[in-house]
Amino acid sequence: QVQLVESGGGLVQAGGSLRLSCAASGGTFSTYVMGWFRQAPGKEREFVATIRRSGVNTLYADSVKGRFTASRDNAKNTVYLQMNSLKPEDTAVYYCAARMGPNASTQIKEYNYWGQGTQVTVSS
Repeated sequence: QVQLVESGGGLVQAGGSLRLSCAASGGTFSTYVMGWFRQAPGKEREFVATIRRSGVNTLYADSVKGRFTASRDNAKNTVYLQMNSLKPEDTAVYYCAARMGPNASTQIKEYNYWGQGTQVTVSS
């Protein structure tokens, strides 16, 4: 069983930056594909980014491409999401998730473990 704990959320002005962290425990972190998702009020949870086990391969939603960067440190059992040039529409609860298997995925249903989420609020 893998436990995931996100941190680093907060309130930031438009154009600012935040770095989210997700610490994993209870499993072999380096064997999991990691994903970031978000859910805004009144909306469905949506894919943001995913990073494969080695950390070399990443995939992003079009809405964040060029602004967000996912990375991971397998020695620290931690995945990160660097968010730059934030916009009010980025306001959401951000979740990290872990997926067993080697392939990256944008699909919520293909992730096996989820964190509790961290709130990101971007003011205009």
